[in-house]
Amino acid sequence: MSRLSRANLKARESIFASGPEQYIGDTQARCPPDLEECVMAMEDCCEEATIYRRMRRKFCSDMVFLLVNEDTVKRYKSALADEIEPAITELIERAQQGLAGLEKKEHTLQTKVENAQSRTRNATGTSAAQKLEARRLQTLTKQRERLEAEVRAAEAEVMELARKKGE
Repeated sequence: MSRLSRANLKARESIFASGPEQYIGDTQARCPPDLEECVMAMEDCCEEATIYRRMRRKFCSDMVFLLVNEDTVKRYKSALADEIEPAITELIERAQQGLAGLEKKEHTLQTKVENAQSRTRNATGTSAAQKLEARRLQTLTKQRERLEAEVRAAEAEVMELARKKGE
């Protein structure tokens, strides 16, 4: 039992400055039985709350391990691999296509650099025939770049049609 149930259940004396003659009836009063039951119910609630706090602390501090057999682990592992594999394959294909595009772009830029370097060499002391040849080379280079772009677009279209056909 708690200190509340052991306490004197009589009414307490007044804390006011006036004399006790006003409250003579209060000093002789006893708590009603309903109030005693209420106090006991409150004590029970306090005890249950204490037990709950102890249990919560225990559960929070302990680690719980679940043991599963190896077949279950393998089954979940294969299910996860089956679920993720298509996405990974698609990402790899995209990366390869991007790499191929970057390599073509690199080749094009190298060609442009070489052409620019050859133009600066040819610009110093060039004859009319050399200027004509440089212009023809520039025209052919632009034509080749345009055709490479068309080939890339056609390859992309073929890949898209193959992908749609595969689905």
